[in-house]
Amino acid sequence: MKKILLIAAAACLLAAPAAAQEKKTTAKNDTVKFTVIKENPITSIKDQNQSGTCWAFSSLAFFESELLRMGKGTHDLCESFVVYHTMIDRAKAAVRLHGDISFSQGGSFYDVVYCMKNYGMVPQEAMAAPGSLYGDTLFNHNELDAVAGAYVRAIAKGNFRKLSPCWINGLYGIYDSYVGELPKEFQKDGKSYTPKSYMESLGLNPDDYVSLTSFTHHPFYTQFIIEVPDNWMWGTVYNLPLDEMMAVVDNALENGYPVAWGTDVSEKGFSRTKAIGIVPAADLEGMGGTEAERWGKLTQKEKDNALYKFDKPGKELAITQEMRQEAFDNYETTDDHGMVIMGTATDQAGNRYYKVQNSWDVRPPYDGFWYFSRPFVAYKTTSVMVNKHALPKEIAKKLGIK
Repeated sequence: MKKILLIAAAACLLAAPAAAQEKKTTAKNDTVKFTVIKENPITSIKDQNQSGTCWAFSSLAFFESELLRMGKGTHDLCESFVVYHTMIDRAKAAVRLHGDISFSQGGSFYDVVYCMKNYGMVPQEAMAAPGSLYGDTLFNHNELDAVAGAYVRAIAKGNFRKLSPCWINGLYGIYDSYVGELPKEFQKDGKSYTPKSYMESLGLNPDDYVSLTSFTHHPFYTQFIIEVPDNWMWGTVYNLPLDEMMAVVDNALENGYPVAWGTDVSEKGFSRTKAIGIVPAADLEGMGGTEAERWGKLTQKEKDNALYKFDKPGKELAITQEMRQEAFDNYETTDDHGMVIMGTATDQAGNRYYKVQNSWDVRPPYDGFWYFSRPFVAYKTTSVMVNKHALPKEIAKKLGIK
């Protein structure tokens, strides 16, 4: 997913799993109060810092949560390993297509599943610490993106009659310099592993994970290649009606599963400072005649200023299948950030929210967690990834998933 958004490297010390409990979390000087209803186990909040690698951070946070759910303990999986392999593969694809697909920092959940299945996995300590090769303590991929991007474009668009095999070695050198060399073997807890043997030791089966979405330009209950710029590997998603996509999210959370969530945070209804995402609507029915008349005379900017204060619970739009499709088709919904939905909550008015683990460091007002309303998730989800065993049985049957 595109992180211009994107939407970098982890300070990778893992915290104890979050316990499932009901509790209130109130931002200082805020009037929106959240009561957490359900929390599933997670590892610590990470910091992708200045990198467009939310897809790697969110996917690995998701799989770390899966390991906790499976009773496998706390793990700190390595974003650098995934980024290195993914960007090399993406460069090869860009060169094969003469630069007609993008080569950028963004990615998708499928990229991580593919990496695990084909290359394995390593713990954080098996590679150079994030940023350490260029004097930092976190990912900062601005220079790497500029260097690697220019290099790949020069090859892909170079109009060569014949390519030598040397270009790929040069690209390996770039990623070795900025990210660190890929380990062929490493030690963990007194045992020797290769990336593939370590992956096997985790007990994760990449084939157990499915991505889903809800759009009308493809038939429901089929798979299609979702048309977003960072789906360069042409990964497929299952297509469900909106209510069934939301039922998958709810069923997963209720049964202890995390949900990897691709969404759009370029919305007016998303507040970085308030750590909240909503789709507000004017409560015309609750207005008196004079108040409603005054509202009707406001400019759109004045209406937006009133709606997007994020200071108290309010009415939200009722999201329809048609609204989702229109927003996707007209670019109002873009695939620009990945996070992990790990719980549910309500505000003081009883409105339902999802509690979300982000990768923008531990920060106020909710220590790196974010709250997104149910209408926001219904409206702005580009795709979700879940363990196939988290699907409601009737939905799995419709999709032909066993």
